[in-house]
Amino acid sequence: MEFPRIPLGQWIEGGLGYLTSEYSLITRGISRVTQTGISGLNDGLMWLPEWALMAIIALISWKLAGTRLAIGSAIGLAFIWNLGLWDPMIESLTLVVIATLVAVTIAIPVGIAAALSERLYRMLMPVLDFMQTMPAFVYLIPAIPFFGIGSVSAIFATVIFSMPPAIRFTTLGIRQVPIELIEAADAFGSTRRQKLLKVQLPLSLPTVMAGINQTIMLALSMVVIAAMIGADGLGNEVWRAIQRLRPGDGFEAGIAVVILAMILDRLTQALRKQRN
Repeated sequence: MEFPRIPLGQWIEGGLGYLTSEYSLITRGISRVTQTGISGLNDGLMWLPEWALMAIIALISWKLAGTRLAIGSAIGLAFIWNLGLWDPMIESLTLVVIATLVAVTIAIPVGIAAALSERLYRMLMPVLDFMQTMPAFVYLIPAIPFFGIGSVSAIFATVIFSMPPAIRFTTLGIRQVPIELIEAADAFGSTRRQKLLKVQLPLSLPTVMAGINQTIMLALSMVVIAAMIGADGLGNEVWRAIQRLRPGDGFEAGIAVVILAMILDRLTQALRKQRN
């Protein structure tokens, strides 16, 4: 006995076709705004001389984590500049910053709502499991019909891919606040908003920062993968090296990605420790 095949692929294609045709004005508006933000931040970072940006990042590293990270950041960025990968590094940094800001802006309110509502928490967890187990390449598929080829599609796919950790950690941090402190706040007559802003969020901030750290790392990995749909940056250099069978160039771009990831990771970890 043969069972008919469920036409899941056709349903998905039909749904994407309907959304892209019915909401094309909205997606075009989002695309224009996002592209303006990408171009503005990218041009601003490109406008700075290489030594100036190195000095700024080294100063931030010294302020947050000390001399060792400041020296390491300066040496790593100087090495990227020496390899001739400064401009692609700036393009990757721009995409990571914008994608992370968008992802965190969405994730933290959703995480707070899930922490305060048991029903929403139970509904949201399977969705996050689905999002985190879906292969990263799949997120590139719906991005293209909505926003076309380029950096905007990369931002869209990166936000969807990197958002779950920030939601999970925000929810976890708030739900782990000791019940004794919540009861003490209730005893002093605190409203729900006061408990959230003055007790739960401050105490959960280190956990929230850990989620933001994971979001940044996932965003950087996805930005590299997004080179397959025309995103600029270090991922494009890796993809070009693969296409041209130039392993040396690919390894150089890969090392630049590792250096950028290490700098961002150490900075966010240092910021998290300052909040403890």
